[in-house]
Amino acid sequence: RFSGTFVGNAESASPAAATSPPAVAAATLPAVPTIPVVPTIVGVPNSVAEGVLNPNEVKPPASGTRRARVLYDYEAADSTELALLADEMITVYSLPGMDPDWLIGERGNQKGKVPVTYLELLS
Repeated sequence: RFSGTFVGNAESASPAAATSPPAVAAATLPAVPTIPVVPTIVGVPNSVAEGVLNPNEVKPPASGTRRARVLYDYEAADSTELALLADEMITVYSLPGMDPDWLIGERGNQKGKVPVTYLELLS
């Protein structure tokens, strides 16, 4: 008789065996507090490191500026960005810790972030 063997095994399973080990381990570990970290970049104003650009605080690097031709018109979303017109020439540069999809653009005395995809980088 095989039916008695299978019935006995099914009845002997305990509810504790149904609990997965990772769930038990996670429930018994103490919560670890997290501390927010704000990166500081030497030589760059805190407003740039935090993603807020004040064009008056940004100075171009001694080297690394390039000329760029604007490919498309771009309307600035806020005061940290520079509005662009297609075919105009601007000077651009990057700052440490800045999003690689953006550059600082300068036109005369105007400065602001510009999207790289709107530019053709020249020499």
